[in-house]
Amino acid sequence: MVMGFSIALIAFSLLMMLLVLMHKGKGGGLSDMFGGGMQSSVGGSSVAERNLDRITVVVGLLWFACIVVLGLLMKVNN
Repeated sequence: MVMGFSIALIAFSLLMMLLVLMHKGKGGGLSDMFGGGMQSSVGGSSVAERNLDRITVVVGLLWFACIVVLGLLMKVNN
């Protein structure tokens, strides 16, 4: 069980790095390549950018949950 959560933690960590790099910075980001560069004049950010924000938050919560579960499993095993 610890091995499974360790693998999940590694996968979520890599995914988090990719998602954070895709966010738009001051000069644009990798999200411009996937259609995130088109700004709508009414909203402040595009739909792609808002969805990227939501996905990043969900993956971050799953990453945090994996860390907590791994900590509890290691505490129980010792």
